[in-house]
Amino acid sequence: MKIAVIGTGYVGLVAGACLSETGNDVVCADIDSGKVARLNNGEVPIYEPGLEPLIERNLAAGRLHFTTDVPAAVRASDVIFIAVGTPPDEDGSADLRHVLAVAKTIGNSMNGEKIVITKSTVPVGTAKLVREAIEKETEHPVHVCSNPEFLKEGAAVDDFMKPDRVVLGVDSEYAGEVLKDLYAPFVRTGHSIMIMDVPSAEITKYAANSMLATRISFMNAIARLCESTGADIDSVRMGVGSDSRIGQSFLFPGIGYGGSCFPKDVQALVKTMTDLGIDASILQAVDRVNADQKRTLLERLTSRLGKLAGRRIAVWGLAFKPNTDDMREAPSIVTIEGLLEQGAQVVAHDPVAMDEARRHFGTRITYAATNYDALDGADGLLIHTEWLPYRNPDFARMKATMAAALIFDGRNLYDPADVARQGFEYHSIGKPIAYPTPAPGR
Repeated sequence: MKIAVIGTGYVGLVAGACLSETGNDVVCADIDSGKVARLNNGEVPIYEPGLEPLIERNLAAGRLHFTTDVPAAVRASDVIFIAVGTPPDEDGSADLRHVLAVAKTIGNSMNGEKIVITKSTVPVGTAKLVREAIEKETEHPVHVCSNPEFLKEGAAVDDFMKPDRVVLGVDSEYAGEVLKDLYAPFVRTGHSIMIMDVPSAEITKYAANSMLATRISFMNAIARLCESTGADIDSVRMGVGSDSRIGQSFLFPGIGYGGSCFPKDVQALVKTMTDLGIDASILQAVDRVNADQKRTLLERLTSRLGKLAGRRIAVWGLAFKPNTDDMREAPSIVTIEGLLEQGAQVVAHDPVAMDEARRHFGTRITYAATNYDALDGADGLLIHTEWLPYRNPDFARMKATMAAALIFDGRNLYDPADVARQGFEYHSIGKPIAYPTPAPGR
């Protein structure tokens, strides 16, 4: 099948590479000539496990191409995915200017019947606007469908190749059959392809992400209750998650969600519901709790140390989650900006997000070559991302390096009693503070 993917951001790159892996002829188009040149050389601009070899392999096989000629990509393809960004506008709504600009270009470039699919996360009703924009420019028949993505950063290739489900909002039986054939290689293990109307597919993406965000904010609110009452959030989590109606997923407390999806999708759904006169107070609370939770480590550090001016603070983890370099809406940004405002010196480390951090913070913070280097003379350590290299550190080395044996763990990586026995004061989420305990025999 001949496929065009318009937009070489996170979603477009993963979709294009994975679709080419199953034998399709895929051209990914983008107006950024520098990015296209890098991609044609096999250089991947984002960190996503498994993506680079996938792109290299399919470039070499001639199944994957990158171009700045969007009209030519449209003319050469039967199925066209729109995968450009939909950043949040000032009022929280999704900015559809790029999507509709691509739709207009598609209409101007059509040379026959096409299936156009919105892969970008867009509010309900967007497919109708895309259809109108295309049909203003052409007399050729067009099918406008919705195929929301459910990719987790850090596992996106696996999620695409082995999806839990494929959601297809279609406007015709013909489009449905074509897209079922396209996705058939990815669901051979029995996972379902769900065919539905277009508005239902558009809502499904926002509803799914908002539900997951709600679980996160709910558990973070319960974690605060645990901290105030001396309860242990892990015990509560296991008790709640053992209910088969609830399950264990997304019940881990932390310092809030970030990334490119949850924050903007919750806000966009709030805007859509509010515009339609529907009470969105549940989701407004989810967003508010998340914003408050991102300040947790900063507030606790300030409460513990008082004035931070001149203090040297180590930060482990900058990406919003492990296995990605994505820092969009990352809690680390809130913490570090707050530390800098109070005059603290920040020394940070992340296994893959250092270049991204430099683009954000510039020379305002110090970048450590290793996580241990960040601890030299530190008055405290703040952990933001649950990277594997941070999970089993050398605590004796840490204590010998730091000016104060003080850890604020936003991801609950360690057992509090174990850390206390290593001589640290350990603050985690939803648990009592663990204070240093005497060594055995003393």
